[in-house]
Amino acid sequence: MAGSDLDRARGAAVDAFLETARQVAAPSRDVPRLIFALDATMSRQPTWDLACGVQAGMFEATARLGGLSVQLVYFRGFSECRASRFVADARALTGLMRAVTCQGGQTQIGRVLRHARNEAGRGPVKALVLVGDAIEEDIDDLCGVAGELGLLGLPAFCFHEGPDPTVAAGFSEIARLSGGSAARFDLTAPEVLAALLRAAAIYATRGLDGLRLAAHEDAAARRLLAGMTGG
Repeated sequence: MAGSDLDRARGAAVDAFLETARQVAAPSRDVPRLIFALDATMSRQPTWDLACGVQAGMFEATARLGGLSVQLVYFRGFSECRASRFVADARALTGLMRAVTCQGGQTQIGRVLRHARNEAGRGPVKALVLVGDAIEEDIDDLCGVAGELGLLGLPAFCFHEGPDPTVAAGFSEIARLSGGSAARFDLTAPEVLAALLRAAAIYATRGLDGLRLAAHEDAAARRLLAGMTGG
């Protein structure tokens, strides 16, 4: 594909995402808000597809508790990082995600963390969920912003795919400084990511008490609770 054609194709994809986002009705401000951030660089396509398939569990886990409002944030390509409006319907979030294709590029976790910090300044955000498999930025800079999230009471739940110990350590430190929790998942066991998303949603809706209650019967909730409390 020629350069101009590629630029037009990318522009059309962005336009489709923004148009879908505009058509989604905004939820009530009283519904707890969660930011769902994903790495959409080229290596992430299988995980993006997985997340698209299991994200409905976040809404299902909180439906009886009053619901959840989720904002999709993604980064990809050359310095592209976008955020949708908050939505309170699994089908709406699926529609937003299907408008995005993964593209090569470097991680932009710092932009995600700063975006979450800024959103929290505009109104309460109960949790940030970050899904990825790499950290290509200065970890000390990321930890500085993660500490700011901790001061704001906005925990980051960092779910990393793959066995890289450096990535695991970085995600764990971001989670720790923010007051959140980190966990690893694998594409061969999609139910693990689904369970982690449900547990994060329960925390966003009912806080530590709700997570403790869920931990009696749910292994993912126990993992997140242990990371948050040091237990």
